[in-house]
Amino acid sequence: MKNSFISYKRHRFPQQIIAHAVWLYFRFPLSLRLVEELLLERGIIVSYETIRRWGRKFGPAYAKQLRRKRPSRQDIWHMDEVVISIAGQKHWLWRAVDQDGYVLDEIVQSQRNTKAARRLLLRLLTKQGLPPKRIITDKLRSYSAAKRDLMPTVEHRSH
Repeated sequence: MKNSFISYKRHRFPQQIIAHAVWLYFRFPLSLRLVEELLLERGIIVSYETIRRWGRKFGPAYAKQLRRKRPSRQDIWHMDEVVISIAGQKHWLWRAVDQDGYVLDEIVQSQRNTKAARRLLLRLLTKQGLPPKRIITDKLRSYSAAKRDLMPTVEHRSH
């Protein structure tokens, strides 16, 4: 949670403890007193009122940092598929991740062909709104065929 506009000056506790307390309070359905007890078990003596103040002061800034950035034309999509077994039958989990590690989309399909790759790319284009700068895939030829139909100007690298 390091950022230049969040100032921890004049706070007795280090940044990591403040961030952890605020995260515990907002991430899980815990009361301030329960967060106080959890920190006490780790040897950190802090009152629930202090945790409430930290939440009011740092909570909005943390939320702003965690919000997903808007898709841009400079994005790079990494796409891959993996075989999974559902009720004893073979299916394919298709997944797309951007350069920051955010999962853009996942779908499960019974086939591993151009039609399935095209469906994934079409869903990605409608969700994101913009095509990426580059897509990176494995050497499955279905990606190339689907990309040629939907995004002919996008750079494609297969490794």
